Amino acid sequence: MAGLWFEDFKVGMTFSHPWTRTITETDNRWFSLLTMNPQPLHIDAHAAAQTEFGRPIVNSLFTLGCLVGMTVNDTTLGTTVANLGMTDVKFPHPLFEGDTIHVTTEVLSLRPSSSRPGQGIVTFRHNCFNQTDDLCAVCDRAALMMGRPAT
Repeated sequence: MAGLWFEDFKVGMTFSHPWTRTITETDNRWFSLLTMNPQPLHIDAHAAAQTEFGRPIVNSLFTLGCLVGMTVNDTTLGTTVANLGMTDVKFPHPLFEGDTIHVTTEVLSLRPSSSRPGQGIVTFRHNCFNQTDDLCAVCDRAALMMGRPAT
């Protein structure tokens, strides 16, 4: 199991996740259409060319999904009970088809669960950067984590 137990996390702990991911045109178009988002900025190259961006931008919810997903292996794989929520989601720089992303995580806070003995809540800040290190997405995520099993 790659994830960490609640007790393994420390406030200020940081992760530079080893995964990278190049976002393709197919990723963007299919995700947008599968999630019923007909925004031309994501699915119509000709319409997107007429915007200030000059080309399609990646659907922000696809970006958010990759941002969180790319953190799981190092942090919560097999040790999370549930995601409790995401706040302060921001997209400060556009992400384009063909960009390659990488992700970092910082542990912002920890607290034992008051209603679930042996579990605790970890708040993470996840950051997504493109290949030129422009910050493209930020998300604070609260996760209910399993405590270390008794031996």
